[in-house]
Amino acid sequence: MHEPIVRRRIEVSPDDPRDLPGDLAHRASVAVRFGDTDAMGHVNNAVYLTYVESARVEWWAEVTGEPIIREPHRSESLILADADIAFRAPIFHGDTVVVETRATRIGRSSLDVEHRLTAGRAGAKARLVATCRSVIVRYDYDRERPVPFTPDTVARIERFEGRPLRA
Repeated sequence: MHEPIVRRRIEVSPDDPRDLPGDLAHRASVAVRFGDTDAMGHVNNAVYLTYVESARVEWWAEVTGEPIIREPHRSESLILADADIAFRAPIFHGDTVVVETRATRIGRSSLDVEHRLTAGRAGAKARLVATCRSVIVRYDYDRERPVPFTPDTVARIERFEGRPLRA
């Protein structure tokens, strides 16, 4: 089971009033590949959501113990229902992106998640590059409809986040 962690926020330079307040419980690092960049020399805007997706999948597996993978005996998993991203600064090849993730609300079958993306190079202070709010839904792919989260899944998420989230 997940042990309580000391939450530390990655400091960014300069402070940005558009940043998400408070700590985020999960952190995932992504190395920027040359192929992530576009003709302008920075990471293409669509790739930001790929970084968020990778972090969200890692967060879900760590928090719930359930990988997001379609298996023959299991029809339920997650589906992305909504994503709203605010771009703050460009990302470049050679940067490392850190995606911090937290759940903010649990509904019957939906889960609101926030992500904070920072980027930088080794030894340099990170810069805020984006924030993202997304909604994921527990989904039965065989029946093609949302299904409720189990009480165990809700308990695991709330325990990891350190607060009640049920709407």
